[in-house]
Amino acid sequence: MSHIEQINKEKLPQHVAIIMDGNGRWAQERGFYRVIGHQHGVESVREVTEAATELGIKYLTLYAFSTENWNRPEAEINALMEILVDAIENETKTLMNNNIKLLTIGNISQLPEKVRQKLMSCIERTANNTGLALVLALSYSARWEIIDAVKKISADVSSGKISDNEITDDLFSSYLTTAFIPDPELIIRTSGEQRISNFLLWQIAYSEFYFTQQHWPEFRKESFYEAIVAFQNRERRFGKISEQIQQV
Repeated sequence: MSHIEQINKEKLPQHVAIIMDGNGRWAQERGFYRVIGHQHGVESVREVTEAATELGIKYLTLYAFSTENWNRPEAEINALMEILVDAIENETKTLMNNNIKLLTIGNISQLPEKVRQKLMSCIERTANNTGLALVLALSYSARWEIIDAVKKISADVSSGKISDNEITDDLFSSYLTTAFIPDPELIIRTSGEQRISNFLLWQIAYSEFYFTQQHWPEFRKESFYEAIVAFQNRERRFGKISEQIQQV
């Protein structure tokens, strides 16, 4: 039985987030320049987005570029930005045809003007789509996001807009860049690494983690289905015991 046949459509995660790792290593293992791996990674983005859409998953967040990635060699950063611009231009029509809405989180002001313009144009064009919400984490850092939220809350307390007694988990979440989407139930990381890399630190408090040895360019539809099956085979207790979960 294939993995897609094992998936229970009634128990899908609402939100899947992916740390897309291993593009450069995939290329180097084959004697290519690292940028070739990033180019092939775009095809994986396309396939996984299609798979999420076909299953009916509501939110898919892709960790495309972290704030730490700005420390990479300038030539690789420039190539990544060009690939990003091309991908946005080439995929906008596909997003429209498949009723997919594009969203973004991160410190977008750090992106080159050309990238920012293409990104915002695609976001505006797809704004009324009602299917999958595809969220790109660009120039994103969870620590930056949390500190930014603290600054905004501090300013609102100082101005009297809110009181410190009103600060709760829910209120704090409303100040994050992800305020418009639910926390991810499933985090996938490719390429064998088993760390979070400054990604959605607040939001993943109760997420399930799925790690695979596959590099991102190798991670396609079947790989995604396999991750969903693994997720559905787990018992999510949220601090309770098994007997309590079974009684619900």
